[in-house]
Amino acid sequence: MQLAQILVRDLANIAAALAPLREISADLILAFGAGDLLRALAPHLPAAFPEARRAGCSTAGEISASGTSDDSCVLTAVRFESTSLRQASTTLAGMADSLAAGRRLARQLPADGLRAVLLFAQGVRINGSALLLGIGDILGNELPVAGGLAGDGDAFRETWVLDDDGASSERIVALGLYGERLKFRHCSCGGWSPFGPARKVTRCAANVLYELDGEPALDVYQRYLGEHASALPASGLLFPFAMLDGDRRESGLIRSILGVNRRDGSLTLAGEIDPEGYLKLMHASSDALVGGAEAAAEAVQQGLTPEAQGLALLISCIGRKLVMGGRVDEEVEAVGAVLARQALLAGFYSYGEVGPCAPAGACRLHNQTMTVTWIGET
Repeated sequence: MQLAQILVRDLANIAAALAPLREISADLILAFGAGDLLRALAPHLPAAFPEARRAGCSTAGEISASGTSDDSCVLTAVRFESTSLRQASTTLAGMADSLAAGRRLARQLPADGLRAVLLFAQGVRINGSALLLGIGDILGNELPVAGGLAGDGDAFRETWVLDDDGASSERIVALGLYGERLKFRHCSCGGWSPFGPARKVTRCAANVLYELDGEPALDVYQRYLGEHASALPASGLLFPFAMLDGDRRESGLIRSILGVNRRDGSLTLAGEIDPEGYLKLMHASSDALVGGAEAAAEAVQQGLTPEAQGLALLISCIGRKLVMGGRVDEEVEAVGAVLARQALLAGFYSYGEVGPCAPAGACRLHNQTMTVTWIGET
């Protein structure tokens, strides 16, 4: 397996800038970048890498071997020795189409020999957990799936996904990885702490929350946010929900707010809500979030041999970035301290992360986590 990476900030001399990636005859080009730059760069990639699959998305910040950046595009080239790739993509008609879109994607990926899937989806008009349910309906829930929902800074207006046909605001792309020598290891960790009472979900539909304890969800939420309420939905990233089951036990899943509806008092979350469950607000410190990122990296490393080399795909939530502010580099540095000698780091800040709660667990949609995926070959 061979890897190469560049960071692009503009299209000046782009052909020369892409040259280091062409040297390894890549099978895969991953591109994560600011929306306008990603869209401008996309038309240059087919001619530069005609034999490579191309996938990626817009971001709320980029992650590379050099750390974090904004208003850039991180391009990572991967050449596999024995792993083959199959790309699937589909157009998402709207949030209600998420389950069916997952099934459409999965049907494009032959199940025979499929070892893992990388998934990148638009981030603002989607039910991410329904998307994963659709994939699981066709390919089974034991198949490792990693990836994330595209970002748009803290604007939550429009996101972009890159596939072999270019960049689109309505597409979802999945990459099937095939081969007996593929090594795929991943884990998601948070670092958030719940506070306040558990509130009963009294009315919801899929990922739209209408009522908590019989009150409009937005009213309850705004009381907690106080002065932060005027900045919704962006300020909601600072105070996500912990999901609890009907017995008030934590499920290990966190949900962020994607949007608010002031007319009916509802909150749109990034994934499904348990209609029989409870929700509890959460907060975090920078130190706790850095500790969560380090824990994810350590869990991944436990499954690697000392000589293993590969790509570490880091997908972290924009909410973590907003909490950490100027300290955001520290969570990437923490992962690098654990994995840098065994991996090239690449990734982005997202509106949702796809991965398991434990290295061998079923894959779910997460919010507010650092999800680390190690991809290599034996």
